Amino acid sequence: MIITDSALAKRQREGRPIRVGMVGAGFQGRGLANQIINSTPGMELVAIANRTEAKGLRAYEEAGTAAKVVDSRAELERSIREGTPAVVADALELVAADGIDCVVDVTGAVEFGAQITLAALEAGTPVVTMNAELDATVGPEIARRFAAAGVMFTGADGDQPGVTVNLLRFVRGIGLTPLVAGNIKGLQDPYRTPTTQQAFAERWGQDPWMVTSFADGTKISFEQAIVANAWGMTVPKRGMNGWDHRGHVDELISRYDVEELKAKGGVVDYVVGSQPGPGVYVLATHDDPKQQHYLNLYKLGEGPLYSFYTPYHLCHFEVPTTVVRAVDFGDAALVAAGDLKVEVLTTAKTDLAAGTTIDGLGGYHVYGQAEDATTAREQRLLPLGLAPGCRLLVDVPKDAVITYDMVDVPSGRLVDELRAAQDARLPVG
Repeated sequence: MIITDSALAKRQREGRPIRVGMVGAGFQGRGLANQIINSTPGMELVAIANRTEAKGLRAYEEAGTAAKVVDSRAELERSIREGTPAVVADALELVAADGIDCVVDVTGAVEFGAQITLAALEAGTPVVTMNAELDATVGPEIARRFAAAGVMFTGADGDQPGVTVNLLRFVRGIGLTPLVAGNIKGLQDPYRTPTTQQAFAERWGQDPWMVTSFADGTKISFEQAIVANAWGMTVPKRGMNGWDHRGHVDELISRYDVEELKAKGGVVDYVVGSQPGPGVYVLATHDDPKQQHYLNLYKLGEGPLYSFYTPYHLCHFEVPTTVVRAVDFGDAALVAAGDLKVEVLTTAKTDLAAGTTIDGLGGYHVYGQAEDATTAREQRLLPLGLAPGCRLLVDVPKDAVITYDMVDVPSGRLVDELRAAQDARLPVG
């Protein structure tokens, strides 16, 4: 999106930067703060909300900027007017504050993310979400409400789902039909836990639970679900293929049945250990023999599948681009296009006893698997985004998929209300 640099340069010249409020100051949040402050002229990080205010101050400090803690919306709005970066503990005060042009959710928390997202909607403030967990669970309902109100809601560029949709748009834009949207992973082991991932997390300054969600299949399932929901695709099978493929992704063109892909309307998938990792790939067809000839000349082969890829994903580096696309151009990098197409299932990581309260994502109890949403609905399978806090009513063996009938769902959660509204819009029977 090269046009966005010109838009930011114009804002910088005119002295009207995009004012961003960020919720969450963890590993990705600190990287994003540094990116906006030091590498994005035409944009300002005016405020950070984090329950632990010291972490918000740390994000500013690591970026070389002093900030102050504020305790009220009035004080926050005064700081924004005066150009003083602010940290506030209450995220709901930030998203409702005057003077913020866009909110970025960097939390990864489903219930909390739902609360701040709807608060931003009520305030009429655009939202860029890095919260794939929320988006995969209730993204269609959130997208519908934002669209009805004329407010922007979008997933973020830079992480693999946004990079994938950019590539899908490019491939479709040059006249091909995308049939596979793939993600390249370096590791997949559903039985990893925060204990096994502790050393890696400490090495890179990350949260071991978040790192576990990358390793155990939870994150890839959420990420590919939101790509499918944005693009109207499904899965090749429960859990996706997830082939261990140590060669180049170009070699994958021979591993799929094109007619099966067409019958499904395209699929999301992933591979482990492929090159160029850790990027994304799209496999697509072209119906015009004349263009097939040109594609062969340009070294993409004889078809019927043609391989396109992006060899990297740069997470927080490209989030500012998403903000400009949303605020200045009304263009979503990634958003659910309609009803849920792919669901993320709750799967037991170990034998679980009745009475167990399911812990958080990337924890010790469960991992995610992507499944066709219609199948999940017909079998009453529990979405993983709703699972934390649910109490098991029965014993569940390792690798079993958990259903609604097996759990007692906590009361009073906003995400359940959103999910009920989302499900109510689906056909009955």
